[in-house]
Parts: sequence; C-alpha cells; structure tokens
Amino acid sequence: MLTEKRGGHRLMNQINVVPYIDVMLVLLVIFMVTAPLINPGQVELPTIGKTSNPPVAPLEVSVHTDRSLWLRDRAAGANERLVSRNELIAAIRAKQQASPQQSVVISADKDVRYEAVLDVMDMLQQNQVAKVGLLAKPRSGE
Repeated sequence: MLTEKRGGHRLMNQINVVPYIDVMLVLLVIFMVTAPLINPGQVELPTIGKTSNPPVAPLEVSVHTDRSLWLRDRAAGANERLVSRNELIAAIRAKQQASPQQSVVISADKDVRYEAVLDVMDMLQQNQVAKVGLLAKPRSGE
C-alpha cells in the first residue's frame, strides 16, 4: 500500500551543470570581444613652473664612537669639524635663519650606542629643528 509507485518518476539527486557551462562560455566570448575595444584612459599630469630656489643640501651631524659631534655643511662642501653641543645648535640656528627649509641628517658609526644618536635627535628637536633625518649607507651585495 505505501510502497506503490507514483507514475514511474524517480527522485533525481544530480545537478545538471551543462546550462551553467553554456552561460559561462557566452560570457567569456563577450569579454574577449569587448576587452580590446576598451580604450585605456590617459592621465594628464599637472605642470608646475620651475622653482627659484634649489633644495638646500642638509647639514650632516656625525656621532663618533667617543660620542664626539662633528658638523659638515654639505652645501659649502666643507670638511667635518669638531663641535660642542652649544656650537652645533648655534651653527644650525644660523643656517636656519638664512634658509628656513634647512634640514639636518645624523650619521653615526655603527659601533655608536643607539642612545647617543637619540640624545642628538632629542637635542635638535628641543631646539626647534623641524627636519631631522638619519643617514645610512646601503648594504653592498644585495
């Protein structure tokens, strides 16, 4: 009684993926035809006039292993000279009065303690030197 067949239809437990494949192939053909027709946009960059002032070469403060400070003015091409902390601040302030965009880079021997470099950076920032950077030599062979 309960086991009688209803019209001979069996339950189907498979998915027919052929229509999905057909749709995907049609979409692929559409994209292949329209892709070469798309014109890539041209980017027009803005133009500016030449600046009257070239960028200022930075002052280089070197920290040696004995924690001595050496100053070199790259713009003047001068050699390094030994300076005290007060002389360093005075020289940097004098250069910044002449050109407010004056930057300072700190270079240190690789054997110098990190604390000594931070002391110099802190001293420069406390004296309102805005542009302070670190100078490093790239590794060779990489």
